[in-house]
Amino acid sequence: MLKDIQVTGNKDTRSGFGDGILEAGRKNENVVALTADLLGSMKLNAFVKEFPERFIQCGIAEANMIGVAAGLTIGGKIPYTTTFANFSTGRVYDQIRQSVAYSNKNVKICASHAGLTLGEDGATHQILEDIGLMKMLPGMTVIVPCDYNQTKAATIAIADYEGPVYLRFGRPVWPIFTTESDFVLGKAQKLSDGKDVSIFACGHLVWKAIEAGRILEEKGISVEVINIHTIKPLDVAAIIESISKTKCAVTCEEHNIIGGLGDSIAQVAAKNLPIPIEYIGTNDTFGESGKPSELLVKYGLDTPNIVAAAEKVIARKNA
Repeated sequence: MLKDIQVTGNKDTRSGFGDGILEAGRKNENVVALTADLLGSMKLNAFVKEFPERFIQCGIAEANMIGVAAGLTIGGKIPYTTTFANFSTGRVYDQIRQSVAYSNKNVKICASHAGLTLGEDGATHQILEDIGLMKMLPGMTVIVPCDYNQTKAATIAIADYEGPVYLRFGRPVWPIFTTESDFVLGKAQKLSDGKDVSIFACGHLVWKAIEAGRILEEKGISVEVINIHTIKPLDVAAIIESISKTKCAVTCEEHNIIGGLGDSIAQVAAKNLPIPIEYIGTNDTFGESGKPSELLVKYGLDTPNIVAAAEKVIARKNA
């Protein structure tokens, strides 16, 4: 049950990336790190100290960084590009499409400070469209881990995966509740079994889904919470198995409900088992400056909203 999930600490997911790339570098001499003037923010200090010859400071020139990374793959390197999610995608979409995705280059696009929880930096930095942008690119793998351990595990795992990857994580300190072994690329992580409602979540909102699920369980509602850390390729079998039992779903993401995780879940349902679905995410809007927790409340991405969405979708199912 969800009440049995234990928090083992609190740490930002970007630190999981920093520790993960260091370990990936130790395991594989072809791992190379690139950044666009954000060495400290991307937690690359330890990697640079240990592997200075495998680090490229590209400066505030993100498009050039993507081009350099694509070129490095021709020589067998495994480049990890690093900057904020907004600059990792929106600013360089053409370069990613043409130089990485189209030619299936083995570039790992690692993006921090995603979503509303970037906080005070505001709307210009809080990209809420990046999952949609990246999952639409043919051949692009999209991963949105939920905590420090899972981000570290994903960062290590993608070094062994051949092909372009978009890895999305964030800045705020967040509960740690998984182990590194919980991450298997392309395989959803079931956190609880339930029969009344399925809650699918990714990133920071997995923890919010757990909190909501606990409240629902106290009300006698049986909840199945599933962490969809890999948005693409999607674990279709796990989704169908869950909704076949519950017959309704809630999707939770720190992203626009247009084009994100919710759309992916809805597509699976529409093709296989049409069910009522409620969406937790931003609704066709930009963000704003504010404290991360307050922004999640204002934009309807907090625990009470997930509880309300679950109760609403169950009522729709029963009607």
